[in-house]
Amino acid sequence: MSFAKAFSPAIREIRILCSQSGAASAGTRQFIQSRYPTIKQNNPDLPVLIREASGTPARVFARFERGVEKHVELDNLSATDVETKVAQLLGS
Repeated sequence: MSFAKAFSPAIREIRILCSQSGAASAGTRQFIQSRYPTIKQNNPDLPVLIREASGTPARVFARFERGVEKHVELDNLSATDVETKVAQLLGS
């Protein structure tokens, strides 16, 4: 899945959780810095929530229509691996 296009309308919300300083969340923070502008540009009405808290394990949640929610763990992954995991989650 490319982040350079609009996502499926079935996706209602994306929540990204990570630690603002922890080494395990470095790839997730890098993903946010590089991909968030593109995601919001192509999906301006989609809520993308970013929550940073000390000691929080890196993970991303996606809420789909009918309240279905899925998530993947992102701790200790590179930015490229985070992108792949997020694309898989949003494509499911």
